[in-house]
Amino acid sequence: MTGVLLGLMLGVGAACIWWSFWPRTERSTSARRRTPFRVLLADEIALAGLRGLSPAGLLATAVVLALLTGLLTYAVTAVPAIAVAFGVMAGYAPVAFVRMRARARRAQLREVWPDVVDHVASAVRAGLALPEALVQLAERGPEELRPAFAHFADDYRASGRFSQSLDALKDRLADPVADRLVEALRLAREVGGSDLGRVLRALSQFLREDARSRAELEARQSWTVNAARLAMAAPWLVLALMATRSSSLVAYREPTGIVILLVGAALSLLAYRLMVVLGRLPEEERVLR
Repeated sequence: MTGVLLGLMLGVGAACIWWSFWPRTERSTSARRRTPFRVLLADEIALAGLRGLSPAGLLATAVVLALLTGLLTYAVTAVPAIAVAFGVMAGYAPVAFVRMRARARRAQLREVWPDVVDHVASAVRAGLALPEALVQLAERGPEELRPAFAHFADDYRASGRFSQSLDALKDRLADPVADRLVEALRLAREVGGSDLGRVLRALSQFLREDARSRAELEARQSWTVNAARLAMAAPWLVLALMATRSSSLVAYREPTGIVILLVGAALSLLAYRLMVVLGRLPEEERVLR
């Protein structure tokens, strides 16, 4: 019995020594810290300026719209495959609208953020405290951002807590540039230092160069992206026109027609995703949320 235990311990020890030569690979930081879909959707809703709408409410609206559109399409065409296809497209429409609105507002804010940073830098050079430098943006800042900074002013005057008011401002703006500006001001408030003006000037210069480069690239590729979207939507527009004639929909009640619709939907989705990946400029992520 003792020999068996000694042999077992020797084998386990040899296995542990062999295992030590193969270190465990750590998963990348981006994979471990991947932002959940619900949080990303909440950021897009906040950036789109749709106050009072939650991710759950948006998804519920999408489901209801998909069901209504599917039932209406089935009542008109009596073809389940076509009803499901248009129901899915209608269900995605609210999410697509929010994302489109968020992208448009992000592009609009990209043009005014350098002015915000310049305002804060000028206020700091003039000797104003950091909370007052942000409060004055509710009246002197760009029109697009005045409501957010007005809410910050109300929060700060009500609580007197600068850090918590900054957190609420970050959640309200849901923008990477706002995150960097807020964290720079928070760091300057907590630890002090004389480099805040230099940091703000560098940030303002970088934002202006980035906005200029993006504007040039988007102007060059906008017609390509729009043409790709039209090419993707054209077959489904033709199908919608065919739905007005019952004789044209007989084929889609058969298994072959259903397979054609499924393959067409898969190819359309694949083409759209490729268009998004290849044609859209990468957006900056919120790493300081």
